[in-house]
Amino acid sequence: MDSTLDSLDAAGFLQIWQCVDVVDNGYIEGEQLNVFFGHVLEKLCMKKEKITEENIRRLRRKFCGASADQRLQIQELAAMMLPDDENFLLLFRRETPLDNSVEFMRIWRKYDTDSSGYISAVELKGFLQDLFLQHKKSITPEKLDEYTYTMMKMFDKNRDGRLDLNDLARILAMKENFLLKFKMDACSQEDRRRDFEKIFAHYDVSKTGALEGPEVDGFVKDMMELVKPSISGTDLDSFGKSLLGHCDINGDGKIQKNELALCLASKVG
Repeated sequence: MDSTLDSLDAAGFLQIWQCVDVVDNGYIEGEQLNVFFGHVLEKLCMKKEKITEENIRRLRRKFCGASADQRLQIQELAAMMLPDDENFLLLFRRETPLDNSVEFMRIWRKYDTDSSGYISAVELKGFLQDLFLQHKKSITPEKLDEYTYTMMKMFDKNRDGRLDLNDLARILAMKENFLLKFKMDACSQEDRRRDFEKIFAHYDVSKTGALEGPEVDGFVKDMMELVKPSISGTDLDSFGKSLLGHCDINGDGKIQKNELALCLASKVG
């Protein structure tokens, strides 16, 4: 890392990022990169008269190379510009995106300890602490407080001091909604049967032949997001109870494969 960037910490980096990535794409490109590096120079207390286009281009070339059309993800820039003990952003994007909403919902249920439908600052701190332990990284209580505050500030979009489902989904990288792979109005019965088998197998992570707990949650989350891009924890709980009430014929708190088939068939019919 360039020694001139020693004073750039994670909070400062995030502040600059949010000023540039105003639509929250998770990446910046083109002229946005020049704006970003201009803000970086300002953050480093460079005098206004020294923040020239040439200085901006020089800093950009250092991290982006000669390519004029490069697109950089937030975690890529963080890895290049922040020291290891400050580069905590990479921890929250994981090595590979979560490919199943069941795993996402398992994480959500674990850290929404009071089942409020939100992640509070205290619960977020527990999540971050576990994540550092998982990556075998030590962290002081002071740094943990700082990172909790910074993450809450970055991802709490409506500024109510807590994270909802959509906020956590931005922290934990998610692959595309699995249900988008399928045409819900598949013409032939054979196509519908084949699609149903694939869908059920995807959410039946435990391979028990029944959906329960986070498996039901993951299925419900993806179903709801087909028609409502932004859902809350309370929305999900309400729809999940409704689905169980409609589909759980034998009353065991699970949705058997044949029960879901009958449930979906009645909806289609």
